[in-house]
Amino acid sequence: MELKGLLNEIEARRSDLVQLTCDLVKIPTVNPPGNNYREICEFLSKRLIQSGFECQIIRAEGALADSNLYPRYNLIARHEGTRPGECIHFNSHIDVVEPGYGWTKDPFAAVVEKDRIFGRGTCDMKGGLASSIIAVEAFISVCPSYSGAIEISATADEETGGFGGVAWLAEKGYFSPERVQHVVIPEPLNKDRICLGHRGVWWSEIETKGRVAHGSMPFLGDCAIRHMGAVLDEIEQSLLPQLEKKITRMPVVPEQARKSTLNINSIHGGLAEASESYNGYPSPLVPDSCRMILDRRYLMEESLEQVKSEVYEILDKVKLTRPSLVYEIKDLFEVKPSYTDPTSSIVQTVGESINHVLGVSPEYVVSPGSYDQKHIDRIGKLKNCIAYGPGILELAHQPDEYICISDMIDASKVMAMTTNDLLNGGS
Repeated sequence: MELKGLLNEIEARRSDLVQLTCDLVKIPTVNPPGNNYREICEFLSKRLIQSGFECQIIRAEGALADSNLYPRYNLIARHEGTRPGECIHFNSHIDVVEPGYGWTKDPFAAVVEKDRIFGRGTCDMKGGLASSIIAVEAFISVCPSYSGAIEISATADEETGGFGGVAWLAEKGYFSPERVQHVVIPEPLNKDRICLGHRGVWWSEIETKGRVAHGSMPFLGDCAIRHMGAVLDEIEQSLLPQLEKKITRMPVVPEQARKSTLNINSIHGGLAEASESYNGYPSPLVPDSCRMILDRRYLMEESLEQVKSEVYEILDKVKLTRPSLVYEIKDLFEVKPSYTDPTSSIVQTVGESINHVLGVSPEYVVSPGSYDQKHIDRIGKLKNCIAYGPGILELAHQPDEYICISDMIDASKVMAMTTNDLLNGGS
């Protein structure tokens, strides 16, 4: 097969790529709660069946967040070659975060302006999903007789941990090394980068406890929010400066994320907020509970035990000056750092494709946040996995999110060339 013919075929599908991306963005798969998963899977299935794929729409029954109101649906599509061989799998998540404030365009209208498509999920990561589909459809069209198999998956809940998507599918064997040998996740890490993995994660909930009393006599109670304030102050004074000194040898981007980080995700204390229909005053109470969610990102040079002990030490230190402090820590979830060997076949092949298409050597990076590679690695036991896709990482989750059409075309060419090199030996 002439490689130039494959790349020209992708150029010829530019308008199809734009339309597919727009169609995907117009299905508002906001998570939480997990809207329209079935609708987007059916849309993709209908298209891929026409391209010769066998499609399964699978509900992750019993998975975290799966319910009859918000069922967690996933799509697995497989196209068999004419001869035995290895399987390359392109995995994209279908969920997007809520739009938030600050948009100047309708976040689900998929507005096209020159080289950009605007909308929630264009960058993260429906543009990558569309690019991978165009890549494999073009490859199959130009080279119908190939070895092995091609899979496309569209999976749920990556934005909330991936437990109703890739994690559930990995547990069922869909990402076993016997079934799949190469995985590309088209996350938006920039078209000239190969993402080898991600930092580790520990999410936890701290609850400080007090004693309820009348708000006019706070001395008769024990304010849980004041206890939490002392914890926050100690985090600011001692833990955050300590984390600033921890720097990894992993090539994490952006550079600031090469340090250990801690985000205060949320704080809730005292009375629950009243509904919008209530216009009265709150009742006068000393709060007897305050809960805080911590989002700790850690490095492969750190152990999870060390990461947890740092927070326990903070709480024990605060208790020395506040003897009435009672606290509990609850583990929410944890993910170890993931890192693919740069000498692995998928890394080397994608790197050669980037060099051919873009004329540059790829930059090897590590993501600041985790993505579904963690489940393919830890549950599926499949190490030959990377993230590569179009889009500018810093635009993810931002207002007026967009993706460049030219970047999608280039990334699609890289993915198509990679598919050819792995399944046809580059011939």
